[in-house]
Amino acid sequence: MATTTNDAVVATHGLTKKYPNGVIAVDGLDLVVRRGEVYGFLGPNGAGKTTTLRMLLGLIRPTAGTANVAGAAPGTPDSLTKVGAIVEAPAFYPYMTGYDNLRLLAIYCGVPVKRVDSALDAVELTPRARHKFSTYSMGMKQRLGIAAALIKEPEVLILDEPTNGLDPQGMADVRNLIIELGKGERTVLVSSHLLGEVEQMCTRIGVIRKGKLVAEGTIDELRGKSTLVIRAQPADQAMAVLAAECGSDKVKVTDDGAFGLSVDPARAAELNRRLVQAGIDVSELHESERSLEDVFMELTGTVSGL
Repeated sequence: MATTTNDAVVATHGLTKKYPNGVIAVDGLDLVVRRGEVYGFLGPNGAGKTTTLRMLLGLIRPTAGTANVAGAAPGTPDSLTKVGAIVEAPAFYPYMTGYDNLRLLAIYCGVPVKRVDSALDAVELTPRARHKFSTYSMGMKQRLGIAAALIKEPEVLILDEPTNGLDPQGMADVRNLIIELGKGERTVLVSSHLLGEVEQMCTRIGVIRKGKLVAEGTIDELRGKSTLVIRAQPADQAMAVLAAECGSDKVKVTDDGAFGLSVDPARAAELNRRLVQAGIDVSELHESERSLEDVFMELTGTVSGL
């Protein structure tokens, strides 16, 4: 797998984290995130997602391997000035307003306080800016966390499980916000174990299992080509016709007795006609593609949301 591209904003090579107790949290990770994409870092809980993000931010040191984030080594000033992040739950002073929390953060980071207004506007919190953080819903707290990450006007936004613990409306709000933030030149790296969220937000996906990257690509690339599903009787005669038309290597019998054909779905009408002409009853014919959940289960041995 290539680990460098001309437009790579995040790139790792052999990135590894092994703890003193022998646990290998991240194992030889080669990851490339390109400029201007929303990259979904997908894997079950405990797969190594948060550990990876912590290494990319310089919060923990890798045992082996290298990483480059926004043109510099993780955790260095040259990298951190271009990166905004939320790793786990954002923390703010509950007795202060959302505005005052961000104002304090701006002063601490040495950035103009005037950026607070634009950051609040970007996450649609301006109407509640003068309300105390303690009065915010979970979704609003998460959006304030994203606003905090935007204070530096970063090139790269790293978000760890940003929809965790939110109700459906809060998840939708944060998801739509991330889609908007990922437009243009800004790069968003978002980790999640929720397939539905990743599928709707992300341009490209990397799947991690037990610390290893097991697949990477667009959703369509990971799903693979769509197939035709045909159910017909008598089955043996149908098999003979389909094998003759498509090649026996292109025809598989599914677990429920239907035929799965690895052919262009545009051939559906033609194949239906051949079967009917042969006196075969066709009771079902449709195009089928693997869902992202199917791919995820195959790659990780688990299911969405676990």
